[in-house]
Parts: sequence; C-alpha cells; structure tokens
Amino acid sequence: MTEIHHERLLIIDFGSQVTQLIARRLRELDVYCEIHPFQKVTDAFLDEMAPRAIILSGGPASVMDEGSPRPPMKVFEMGIPVLGICYGQQVMMHMLGGKVERGDGTAEFGRAYVTPAQTRIDLLKGWFLEEREQVWMSHGDHVAAIAPGFEIYGTSPGAPFAVTADLERRFYAVQFHPEVHHTPNGKTLYQNFIQDAGFTGDWTMAAYREEAVRLIREQVGDRQVICGLSGGVDSSVAAVLIHEAIGDQLTCVFVDHGLLRQGEADEVVTMFRDHYNIPLIHADEAELFLGELDGVSDPETKRKIIGRLFIDVFQKYANEIEGAEFLAQGTLYPDVIESVSFSGGPSVTIKSHHNVGGLPEKMGLKLIEPLRELFKDEVRALGMELGLPASFIGRHPFPGPGLAIRCPGEITREKLEILRKADAVYIDQIRRHGLYDEIWQAFVAILPVRTVGVMGDGRTYDFACALRAVTSVDGMTADYYPFTHDFLGETATRIINEVRGINRVTYDITSKPPGTIEWE
Repeated sequence: MTEIHHERLLIIDFGSQVTQLIARRLRELDVYCEIHPFQKVTDAFLDEMAPRAIILSGGPASVMDEGSPRPPMKVFEMGIPVLGICYGQQVMMHMLGGKVERGDGTAEFGRAYVTPAQTRIDLLKGWFLEEREQVWMSHGDHVAAIAPGFEIYGTSPGAPFAVTADLERRFYAVQFHPEVHHTPNGKTLYQNFIQDAGFTGDWTMAAYREEAVRLIREQVGDRQVICGLSGGVDSSVAAVLIHEAIGDQLTCVFVDHGLLRQGEADEVVTMFRDHYNIPLIHADEAELFLGELDGVSDPETKRKIIGRLFIDVFQKYANEIEGAEFLAQGTLYPDVIESVSFSGGPSVTIKSHHNVGGLPEKMGLKLIEPLRELFKDEVRALGMELGLPASFIGRHPFPGPGLAIRCPGEITREKLEILRKADAVYIDQIRRHGLYDEIWQAFVAILPVRTVGVMGDGRTYDFACALRAVTSVDGMTADYYPFTHDFLGETATRIINEVRGINRVTYDITSKPPGTIEWE
C-alpha cells in the first residue's frame, strides 16, 4: 500500500524492550505513531515525516559511552513537543546541556514511587491524586544536573529528577516507563502529552478502513490479486478488506496441510466461499505434507519442511490464476518492526516459518500488505468494523505449522486424530465455563510418550497429553492461566472418557519468554 496520511507521532527507538508498548498506548488513544530506529532518523527523514510530536524511547546504552545512540539535534529545533523516557530523558539532558552520571547507589530496577513538586504541570494532570504515584523504573545511570530551562516536577528515591520539563519549549522528560502495566497511570501521562501536541485523535478503524479501501483500489487498478489465506485472523481480515475494495479481482488460496484443528478446513471454506462469496481455491495437500513429515521428529526440521512445501503448493495453485500481479499478506506492524535489527546486525531467528515468505520475489509479484500499520488488537477491531463474526475475530492464535508443533516427536495420522479430539474437548470445556475470552491462547499437546493406566477393569498403554493455557497482553510474554482444580479435574475426566488413545492428562504451568508461547 502507499502511504497512509494521519497526524503523526514519531517514536525514536534506542533499543528498549518495551518500545512497542509506547506505540500500543498511543494507538489506544487514537493517535497514529511510527517506531523508527535512531540510525534511520536523519534531518531529511524528519522533514519528510513532519511529525507533530516526538518520543525518545528507553534503551540499554549509557550516554557516557563513546558512540552511544543519539537523535539528530534537529529534534530539538522543530518547535514541537518532545518526551524523553528513561534513556530518552538522559540523552535529552546530555544533548541540551545537563549532566548524566553513572548509577552508584542510585540505580532503580522495578517498582518505585514518585512524589510531586509543589508546582503542578499539565503533563501530570490526573496524577498524584494521592501523595505519591507508582511507576516502573529501569535505570543504572541517572541525571545529575538538568539542562538549562528545565525544572523538576517529580522525584523518586533513586531519581531526584524523575520528572522534568522545559515548559516554554514543550520538552518533557521522565526517568520511568509510563507505557508498562506497572505504571498504572501511565496512559494518562501519554494522553496529556498528545493533548499538548494538539492531536485530534484521527486514528480510528472506521477511518482506516475507508482509507485502506481507497489505497488498495489505487494500487491494484483492474489487475488480479492472490491472497494466501491461512484461516487465521490476520489473513482473513486482510482478505475481507481487499475483497471489499476490488471484489472478484481477489482470489484466495487456502493451503490445507493436514495439520489443522478439528473441522477447521470446513469452517474456512464455508465462511469465505459461501458467506463472503470470495473466490477461493482449497488446496487440499494433506497427503503431501504428512508424507514428507513421516519419521521427522526435530521441531526445526518440521518447520522448514512445512515452510518449503507451503511455498511450492501455493505457487502451484497460484499459477492457475491468470493475470495475477499482486500477492496479499497479513503482515502486521510488529512484523515490520521486528524485521529491522536495532543494532544493524543479524537478528536471532525465533520462528522459521512465517506466512508466504520469499514468494513475492520467486513469483515476480508485487506485495499488498493492508495491515502493515496495525497491531494485533487493531486488526481485531478492523475485523469487527468489517463485520466478521465476533467468535471468529476473538479466536486464539494458531501457528502457521499448525498441529506439527503441538505434536512433539514423530507425527502420525493416529496422533493427529487423537490430538484434534482432545483439543476440541479442552476448548469446549473452556467455553462452557465462560473462560475463553480471558485466555490469550489455549491448546493441547500430545506428548511423545505412552503410559500405563487402568481404566475400568482393563489395562491401557496410551498417550499422555498436556494442557496449556496462557494469558498475555501482546503475545510477547505469557503466564499460565490459573485454572481451579475442579476445572482441571473435570477436563481431564472428559478427555480420558471421550478420547480413545489418551489415559493421562497434565497441565503445564510454566511461564514463557518472548517467542516461546507455543510448544516446540
């Protein structure tokens, strides 16, 4: 797609692990913002983007280190509001004439409390309704002297300049992270900042839908588009949005690799072919995929086989569509951000199978990515705006390689059938108890072991399965869902009674760091 036009806020990224959360908070306030690494932000870039305000993110560096990250000085010469967060505060003070020192005895990591100065400012409107405000600190260095023109408006035990501002130039700086959950009133601070910058809140899904439809029509004209439809939320929303723009010029290719959940292929075909009347090719290639996976137990090898076959199958069916010049993908904004390495070096590969990577170049197609400016929650909101069923929009995420990564060890048709049935019972239990929307993702994994059990008067030697359910805000980190013992007992009983081939059920209560929410 071509450029989306909205009031813009620029977030300059200095490497903080939570920079994405800044953007999410601002999007929640109907403000369009973009994250760009500091290396990319030049004077020319600033002139072209013309942001209405700028936020300087946190980061792991020290401003006293040689070659540490800096924004261009032009940031402070544009006459627009600037907010520095953590490292962003320190680099602002350093560049504008203040002083930063190493954190000898003043480092703060974790929960802290800020108390206000006597003078109150609009940035902190709605703060300090009690005598102090909880915040989340993460700093080793600290500001030892503020830059000329700045005053102190909040302090903490380890940060005497926890909140500073130059009101005349509308420069604000805080040592803590307002974007994280552990700064409960952080969203209010961001709201005050964007009000000061004059944002009108023009970033809504209704406006985005209208603008995206216009841009898709301009880009495509009278040509044909192919969409790789997985049946997940992202590709489905992209398909419905593009179909609204160009109708039957869109053809979806749904690659069925035989690793989907119970009834899932039929649901996808029924919804898109029958309900939305979108031209759809159902590429049923289960035998091909399962044949290639036969005897393979290494999870990374599984992913690579599935990714390679997906591309081959997609290309085979897509070649049947005459005159196709565009390939549509459900790429999201986090995918765009994460594809850019902050340090300029290679990034660690966490997931080796992602949608239809490599296809545009291989097939000579131009890309359409109508969701590339959106976060996951915004995609769900757009799906609701487009009229997709709430039950579909709220579905738990499902991985591209499907059940292959919920089946550790070798994959067999018998194990897949057992896994599908057990997973269906588990999800049914969660829905019956009204818990589905409280959980970010839940699934069953069939373990690569058989156990001896006694069922009735007989001896069994069947598979064990593990239940997993996690809570997460953004899919970056997760914690287990605290089911009651009664729920787990009832669920285990149903699975053992209703699914032939399983005689033991466990519940996984480990928490997960980024990228490892799925099983393998």
